[in-house]
Amino acid sequence: MLRQSTGDPRLDQAVLRWLAWDKNGRTRGQVESLVLAGQVEQLRSRLCSRLSFGTAGLRAPMGAGFNRINDLTVIQSTQGLYSYLQRTQPDLASKGVVVGFDNRGQQESDCSSRSLAALTAAVFLSRDVPVHLFSALVPTPYVPYAVKKLAAAAGVMVTASHNPREDNGYKVYWSNSAQICSPHDGEILRSIEDQLEPWSAACWDQTLAERSSLRTDPFAWINGCYMEEVASLCFHRALNSRCPLRVVHSSFHGVGHVFVQQAFAVFGLLPPIPVPEQKDPDPDFSTVPCPNPEEGPSVLELSLRLAEQQNARVVMATDPDADRLAVAENADGSWKVFSGNELAALLGWWMFFNWKRSHPDPSGTQALYMLATTVSSKILQTMARVEGFHFEETLPGFKWVGNRIHELTHEGKTVLFAFEESIGFLCGSLVPEKDGVSAAAVVAEMSCYLQNQGLTLTQQLLNIYQIYGFHIAHTSYVTCADPHTIRTIFARIRNFGGEGSYPTVCGGVRIAQVRDVTTGYDSSRPDLRSVLPVTRSSQMITFTLQNGVTATLRASGTEPKIKFYTELCAPPGQSDVVVLEEELRRASAALVDDFLEPERNHLTRRQV
Repeated sequence: MLRQSTGDPRLDQAVLRWLAWDKNGRTRGQVESLVLAGQVEQLRSRLCSRLSFGTAGLRAPMGAGFNRINDLTVIQSTQGLYSYLQRTQPDLASKGVVVGFDNRGQQESDCSSRSLAALTAAVFLSRDVPVHLFSALVPTPYVPYAVKKLAAAAGVMVTASHNPREDNGYKVYWSNSAQICSPHDGEILRSIEDQLEPWSAACWDQTLAERSSLRTDPFAWINGCYMEEVASLCFHRALNSRCPLRVVHSSFHGVGHVFVQQAFAVFGLLPPIPVPEQKDPDPDFSTVPCPNPEEGPSVLELSLRLAEQQNARVVMATDPDADRLAVAENADGSWKVFSGNELAALLGWWMFFNWKRSHPDPSGTQALYMLATTVSSKILQTMARVEGFHFEETLPGFKWVGNRIHELTHEGKTVLFAFEESIGFLCGSLVPEKDGVSAAAVVAEMSCYLQNQGLTLTQQLLNIYQIYGFHIAHTSYVTCADPHTIRTIFARIRNFGGEGSYPTVCGGVRIAQVRDVTTGYDSSRPDLRSVLPVTRSSQMITFTLQNGVTATLRASGTEPKIKFYTELCAPPGQSDVVVLEEELRRASAALVDDFLEPERNHLTRRQV
């Protein structure tokens, strides 16, 4: 019986379930305090909805509540995952699962990635399933890599990547070592709903893994194997060993420092200079306003300052779980922070350039692929048309890229490079996940090679655009924490000129094509059906304008944002960048002002 009713019988039941099931004193106390304070809306927000899989798994603020990351929801998620694995993978008891974690934590909830990983392991061990639990912090790509090397049934990485420090997450990888997507994500959620009450006290035992004979620690072996295989991405080791290029690296208070240092050593490069204030893991991310290197100069300040002091021309930053990479270069006395699309142009060129050196037969391109998410630059598509290799695009989120890599590899194809515009890169197909550690070493080697040719990264990017045409892109976002507002905005766009009628003009330019993957509509197809999979649980509409601009509006799957992506692809020879950029700026402004209406909908524009 609840000592103090909320006045809402359904909410009272949710409170009672929480207090009956949660064994964490801090998060129990949070709910009890909210009840005593009469914070009904807070309680309803926390207890009357559940987590769901987005583009990067389960991700939410830490704290009490069924829609937050905490001990109870991780136990529930793992019970559901176990039950689904038991039904779908008969060799679960012999293959086991991999579990890794980053350095996130929240003291007021007595919750950390390490403790949540221990609880994940405890649930599996309580059902006699072997667990390969890393003993130390690892980059996110190490979990899918371990799933592949160990032939495990699945993997779980406890991380919220580059999200605000309040957040944490639960990322699931399937036996193909790619992140889960449909139908597995929906089936696991249904399985979680059937397993809400913790099975036993063993599920809460964070020390169970330390005592169980079914637990192994894969850290040393996996790290050694990974570094051996990373060497396959090194093409100019002798040149690297002679190159005086200095690189500054920030790990953004995350896990990346040790692993980037090792990868540079494998490539024979000079050790990167670490940013001392950001080198060691710190769950408070105390020197950055947000731990996302994609935000650019505002979060790279310490790195750029150190680079100037050390006379280092290149700056790199991995995000806290080291699956993303930001790069800046001082080429002419001022710093250029490369966008994800620009860095992908460089990496795509570099990987193909080196592939051609060892594969002189042009027919080899028939089995060669590069991939990108659909909101990313079309620069790889343009390269593919010119050079003869294959290009494919996927839905946003590297889980779609990873699963396509698995399929293509299974067909005997070679995936040379893949990326998403949010600074997520995969060189080669070492693991079907973006990887900031290997990408850092590859970019450093490319920088050394170009320096030896008397070129900078910035100059080579210009060379690429001279060959394939300028691809001018702009990516940004508005913040919106209200899901209802997001749904209303996209519903208005779908009925802009009347019911079922999309906009026909953007910034005075006619809209030639509309693709809506939420509904499966594509005006450019004879059957009006999108080739990309329909994703009804997420919002994404793409407009192709008469002037060649591609513009996409998309609700983020990991953060409270509506993202927008615009790109203008010019043919080779059309090199008036100022004119191209102004045309793109007008299209971007109209996309936001006319379709999102930030002021009317109380959206917060990105502060640059």
